[in-house]
Amino acid sequence: MRSSSGRNSSGNNGGSRGGTSGGRGGSGGGRGDYRGAGNNRDDRQGSGRPKKPRPEERRYDVGPGATQDGPKSGRGPAARGGAKGGPKKPQQRGRSVPATSREYEARAEERNRERYAGKKDVKLPKTFPGAEQEGERLQKVLARAGYGSRRSCEELIEQARVEVNGEIVLEQGKRVDPEKDEVKVDGLTVATQSYQFFSLNKPAGVVSTMEDPEGRQCLGDYVTNRETRLFHVGRLDTETEGVILLTNHGELAHRLTHPKYGVKKTYLAHIVGPIPRDLGKQLKDGIQLEDGYARADHFRVVEQTGKNYLVEVTLHEGRKHIVRRMLAEAGFPVDKLVRVAFGPITLGDQKSGWLRRLSNTEVGMLMQEVDL
Repeated sequence: MRSSSGRNSSGNNGGSRGGTSGGRGGSGGGRGDYRGAGNNRDDRQGSGRPKKPRPEERRYDVGPGATQDGPKSGRGPAARGGAKGGPKKPQQRGRSVPATSREYEARAEERNRERYAGKKDVKLPKTFPGAEQEGERLQKVLARAGYGSRRSCEELIEQARVEVNGEIVLEQGKRVDPEKDEVKVDGLTVATQSYQFFSLNKPAGVVSTMEDPEGRQCLGDYVTNRETRLFHVGRLDTETEGVILLTNHGELAHRLTHPKYGVKKTYLAHIVGPIPRDLGKQLKDGIQLEDGYARADHFRVVEQTGKNYLVEVTLHEGRKHIVRRMLAEAGFPVDKLVRVAFGPITLGDQKSGWLRRLSNTEVGMLMQEVDL
């Protein structure tokens, strides 16, 4: 029994060793047989059916459009994702984003064309031939002179209300020289340069000078914050109130005060009566003064309260104290005197001591008064 078991165990051991070696050989042969079996299995699938790759033969580095021979365009999404099918793309809501910037620009351009397809083309202002490099556009000159925005000035041109050097302008874009050309709106000359025009209601006690060496209150105290130097047009007595003009336009100031142009000034004077009915005739016929005759252009009684009279005197002369001297010579000294108008510029409801800028229409009327 012992020898028999020994033989059996040795035999088993030998068989095991043989089986092991045979297994190794069989393993080697198994690998070869497996491949061979696989090949035979693929052959048995038939030529018409696609061959399924084994797990070890599957490729995860092929991109879209690749074949079994190899990848067509680099590593595919499966290789990058590490799983079959690659990473899932995030779901996008709403409008899809174009794949390329060029495609995106094409779509944006197409949308813009559709958006502006029904709108009218913008009409650009026309320019006169040969005037592109000379002068300044007319609407810009008018806008700077205070006639509103450039669009408003273009409307003035379209309405045939603007003329340059005597000719009405109907086309946009005409260029002018503000220093040489004469520009008018509704027949009134436009101050195309950087001129300033003001009207001051001068209070009583203010000296009609821009500076006073004695330190008294003067006209210059009302325009100290102006960038350009202004000067007054004519004078008013220290105790006389009313309209006095301030400007930096020398030629206009000269003509407004020159007797040749006869710009009229209107005054309201308070006198004590009774006054004769022919007082107006006496003033119009002329009153003899120390420096010659002085004549009024117009006279009327504005208001009467008992013996107190408020009279209006209009004249074009500008001699010193002319109204006070005329009425005093006629026998009626003036208690209070106010100038209520200088040419077309009236006092209105302007308060005493207030300074206001003249409108473009008022400036044009002043220039028309003296043929500028």
